Order: sequence, then C-alpha cells, then structure tokens
Amino acid sequence: MTRTVYYTATSLDGFIADRENSLSWLLSRESDQEGPMGFSTFEKGLGAIVMGSTTYRWVQDNGGPDPWSYTQPAWVLTHRDLTPFPGADIRFTAADTREELVALHAEMVAAAGELDVWVVGGGPVAAQLAEAGLLDEVVVAIAPVTLGGGAPLLPARVELATREVAQNGEFACVRYAVVRPDAD
Repeated sequence: MTRTVYYTATSLDGFIADRENSLSWLLSRESDQEGPMGFSTFEKGLGAIVMGSTTYRWVQDNGGPDPWSYTQPAWVLTHRDLTPFPGADIRFTAADTREELVALHAEMVAAAGELDVWVVGGGPVAAQLAEAGLLDEVVVAIAPVTLGGGAPLLPARVELATREVAQNGEFACVRYAVVRPDAD
C-alpha cells in the first residue's frame, strides 16, 4: 500500500534549514545511509516525490555536478516560473485548494504504484498534505544542534504516534504515524 511520507532532518529546536536557507549544519553530520532509518533503505521504496519551490531551488543551487539525481516522477508545488532539469520527469503545479491537492495526491499515488510518495524538504508542503488528511508518516532525523530560527519542520498542528526510535550516527531518528481524527 502506498504511503505518503515526510522523510527529513531537523535541528533539535525544530528547523529544517537555518535563517539563510543553509543546510551546512546538517551536511557536516555523520550518519550511516544504510543504517537505522538511513536514506539508502528509504530511497528504494520510493515511487514518486513532491516538494515545494524553495526545496526545488535549493537543489538547483546546491546539487553539484549531478544536481537532479531522482529517477521517480516529481511534483513541485509552486507559483514561480521555474526551470526544469533536462530529461527529468518534473511537473510544476500550484494546487492551491484542498480539492486540487487531493486530486494531485491521487495522481502522485497512481504514479508511485506500490511504492511510497516522498515529501522532500519543505515543511509547508508536508503541512498542506497533513491538513488535507493525506500524510501518513513522518520520519525525522534529529541533529544535535539548535539553530534559533529558520524554516520550521512542520508548520501545522499534526498529531503523531511514535512507531520507531533509533540512533544513526549523530542523529536520533524517529518514525511517527500521522494520527487522523475518526471520521463521523
């Protein structure tokens, strides 16, 4: 069954990027990509990805010699005019309303097949999906650093249930299920 998973890292005080939109605090940390809740294992189960324009632009600006390494179809929620990576399956969309987001999510799930949809980077996209009842899981690696401000991890009220806790290198990793209110 396809799940929609917000897989990310955060500072101890709950920011995914610092005030300058830098990830230097994260990229200098030691972790095992094959270890508990490591990215290599997670990546194998991905069928589609979704991100916001800030994350997309960060990848464009910081991706290195092979800036777009994803082979899965990707959706970018944006109102900006962004440049696609050559040869990549990237779909730009605004999806402003809940109905548009639900329809977009159905498209992503269909493209993912039996694999998962990864919410990359941005907390606002994860918050939109959570508020629409479309987010299933949050997996977060917590770095031993505080930033004092920046881009928040998940800028919405979302109830979570702890499913797994592990240490991976310098990170405390936690897997949460999103708790949805019972429908009447």
